[in-house]
Amino acid sequence: MTKAHSFHVPVLGIGYSVDTPLKISQYGMDSVISLVDDILFEQLRKMYCSKYDIAYTEITKKTSDYRAKRITAYLNLIKSLSEKKFEELKSSGSGNADALGELISMLPENSELKQKLISLTAKGSNSSEIKNFLDDNLSMGSIDVNIMTKIDKDNYKDGEKLPVEYNDAHAALRGFAESELESSVVLSAGINPRLYSYMQEFEDFYPDKTGYIKKKIALKVSDYKSAMIQGKFLAKKGLWVSEYRIESGLNCGGHAFATDGYLMGPILEEFREKREELIRSIHEVLVTALSAKDRIIPNTPLPLKITAQGGVGTAEEHQFLIDHYGIDSVGWGTPFLLVPEATNVDDATLDKLINAKEDKLYLSDISPLNVPFNSLRGNTKDLEKSFLTAKGKPGSPCPKKLIALNKEFTEKPICAASRRYQVLKIKELDRSGVSGAEYRKQYDKIVTKACICVGLGTTSLLVNDIDTGTNGSGVSVCPGPNMAYFSRAMSLKEITNHIYGRSNMILRKDRPNMFIKELNIYIDYLKNKIEEMTDPSDVKKRKYFTDFALNLQAGINYYFDLFTGLKGVFESTRSDIHRELENANAEITLLIEELETLPEMQVVLAVGSKQ
Repeated sequence: MTKAHSFHVPVLGIGYSVDTPLKISQYGMDSVISLVDDILFEQLRKMYCSKYDIAYTEITKKTSDYRAKRITAYLNLIKSLSEKKFEELKSSGSGNADALGELISMLPENSELKQKLISLTAKGSNSSEIKNFLDDNLSMGSIDVNIMTKIDKDNYKDGEKLPVEYNDAHAALRGFAESELESSVVLSAGINPRLYSYMQEFEDFYPDKTGYIKKKIALKVSDYKSAMIQGKFLAKKGLWVSEYRIESGLNCGGHAFATDGYLMGPILEEFREKREELIRSIHEVLVTALSAKDRIIPNTPLPLKITAQGGVGTAEEHQFLIDHYGIDSVGWGTPFLLVPEATNVDDATLDKLINAKEDKLYLSDISPLNVPFNSLRGNTKDLEKSFLTAKGKPGSPCPKKLIALNKEFTEKPICAASRRYQVLKIKELDRSGVSGAEYRKQYDKIVTKACICVGLGTTSLLVNDIDTGTNGSGVSVCPGPNMAYFSRAMSLKEITNHIYGRSNMILRKDRPNMFIKELNIYIDYLKNKIEEMTDPSDVKKRKYFTDFALNLQAGINYYFDLFTGLKGVFESTRSDIHRELENANAEITLLIEELETLPEMQVVLAVGSKQ
């Protein structure tokens, strides 16, 4: 089977891509479903069963292991419906010139599949011949799933804490493992040793005698070191990582996990240089583990994909990642929020996204996970939150409790965005004696947390005319900074044409190169962190900031060399890129000089240089 496309649609919040595979997988496009919200799954399963006249039996909270069973049932339904649409496309494509033409038009220009289909139609092949070719050569897009490993809430029944396998992430993993899907689970947000170890219990994660793995593991990683550590950890359990998904630390949507100043270009370069080392070293660990488990041992290393995402916005950038770094697939996330054919975005939010410029897109503190979260100013969930806070009712009722992880005040965890937590936290602040501007600063830090587990799912209810109930209609949205450069809704064909360079959906002429955009975001991030430092004489922090700045400077030097040596790519923007790099280098140099002004810092740097 030939892989039809060189891009994938990463997970987009909770509800935005919850049924994206049903909309695009028939065209061979891969996409990812978040497994956070089993309540939403059950609502959508009921809706789709009604729409397609399928018998529906509710999985209630009274059902044993209901979370895992809801996830399994929903994934099986999406798989079944997607396969039906795929078969319909192949059948209609073989006998309908318009349908076949639509399929061909979306394939990349250099695709062998496209050229062969054009050849078959040009020579007047009959429908049977075309259908046989499609059956043999066109594969459906992968229906992948995402688990944020840290969202692994303990669960209780009748006041008693349930065993760890009933924790949220564990149950989500089990729901996927017991589904009929043959696809990948994308694990994000860092290592969770208990969850990783739990994967050993499911047969589908192990290779068969041909090396085929029914349920593959994909890791979202920030750098090569993280990939090696996590890959070996899983290999020691007899589990092979089939994909390392590299994401920009800050030039991305959703939660942003900043590196210590390491930029995407140098990170991709290290993967390119050490790809074979990564495969070889982890394969050796895997063989030892499989041998100890008396399992089938592959004769050669299993297939491995390196993919990348975060801030990609032009066909030139897309192809450069593939050609220069050997990337197997490029993630296009944020732009797909403007593609109603592929994602769930309610009309009000779509309008806000279309009109959003840089000043509306910001790295917020609204996530209860205390991880920076890319958001859109003026989203309706934040407006709802501000209105309630002004009325003296801060916090959310916390109807779903999907991010109830805080034990600061209670034995049983609650969510930092919940009304219960915020009231307790404000009372603590009142007792502290803090007043004036400092009180307001700490108060705002408490009430800024938003109920994103509800807000990120509501849009899919609005789009599908499903009652939002007591949860309200407030919508959270998490686009990356790249959204500023896309300014209209697009059809699936239009965004695909944009990705492959057949058209240009970006009207603005001032969009910076993806690497430059990430660099400038990191510089602003570092400046903000320095400004937030409460004790300027904190030697340890100043040393960290200096190292951060030096890592950025090393990245700038890498980009100078990279763009100077390139031929035939980024020609029209080369001078702008060099000018931006020079400006960035000047800013970083100034920052380092300022950080070195403290006597304590000079001592630390002097000692470090001698070592």
